[in-house]
Amino acid sequence: MQIMTRLIALSRAMQLRRQFREINKTLELLPPAARRQLAGIALREFTSASKSEFPHLYATPPEEKYRPWGSGTDIGLERLRSDNLQVRLRGVALWLTVVFHETKDSPFGEQQELHRQAMRCLRSLKEGVPADDLSRWMIEGAEAA
Repeated sequence: MQIMTRLIALSRAMQLRRQFREINKTLELLPPAARRQLAGIALREFTSASKSEFPHLYATPPEEKYRPWGSGTDIGLERLRSDNLQVRLRGVALWLTVVFHETKDSPFGEQQELHRQAMRCLRSLKEGVPADDLSRWMIEGAEAA
């Protein structure tokens, strides 16, 4: 059973790494204003996901909750391929949120590395937002909760 679990985790890590390359390329091409927007959207997605019973299954339809992993990353990637900038930004934020929660406590090295890469992306988004905006978003998020 351990071999099967390891094989499933490895295949999932490979799939997420392929998707991450596309996400990362999109992030690199975003202008600063869009990156600030993305930071705000990502903060809202993280807030919503953290309120979920299973954050790694965030955005997954209820009938699919017994799959080994959710469909949030696939939905995020699909949105990323949209022509509309807002939809693309929401897709990136959703993808980063789900991958963060999915890989957070993983015992597998490949998924831990992916978690670190997602954290780097989130940190770079956070660093691109002025401190005043960030604190205002945090206050608004706390009030909404």
